Amino acid sequence: MMKNYEVFALRTVSQPYINYSYIVFDKGSHAAILIDPSWELDTILAKLNDLNADVRGIMLTHSHYDHINLTSVLTEIYECDVFMSSVEIEEYGFNCPNLIGLSDEETIQFGETIVTCMLTPGHTSGSMCFLLEDCMFTGDTLFIEGCGGCNFKGGSAEAMFDSIQKIKSFASPEMRVFPGHSYGTPPGQIIRKLYDQNIYFQLDSLKHFVNFRMRPNQEGIFNFR
Repeated sequence: MMKNYEVFALRTVSQPYINYSYIVFDKGSHAAILIDPSWELDTILAKLNDLNADVRGIMLTHSHYDHINLTSVLTEIYECDVFMSSVEIEEYGFNCPNLIGLSDEETIQFGETIVTCMLTPGHTSGSMCFLLEDCMFTGDTLFIEGCGGCNFKGGSAEAMFDSIQKIKSFASPEMRVFPGHSYGTPPGQIIRKLYDQNIYFQLDSLKHFVNFRMRPNQEGIFNFR
């Protein structure tokens, strides 16, 4: 069965940050949502224009600046809603026009495309992943090569362990992962690859996970590609 949406990954840069922003495009209605729009406004607008997209909303995985910095200007252009977890909004005081708080497992529909919003704390206390039929958008919760840092305000390695176990419980082996950053592996890899190559997917002990995630003198944290 052919799915009714298409995902477009946009690599956006403002050194030292290299982010991935995403457009989810409902092919039947031309409705679209933006996920974590960052840095390069012209790049995002050009792709939306090429698609003749009807932007219905912006979905934010968490409130760190490198994931939200184009939200206000895009909201002004498209007069669309902005979605973020209620926990994140309350804990970090995030605010912007048309902001709507989300709860765990809440669903959003645009066109024929349904997005399930999964609360996955760890990187921040209110981080969310957005789940579609065959893919998920993980922000800084889960990368292809690892997981997000847990030493930021509201971060918790214990919560990150629980969130990754939660992802493992519902994600099928063929589900594609679209993270907020890449360390060299292109976004859109399947979950099966993470079981083989991502050590945080392999650690089933909370103690071992926390000790490894919080180990001292980690290098290459911002070596985005």
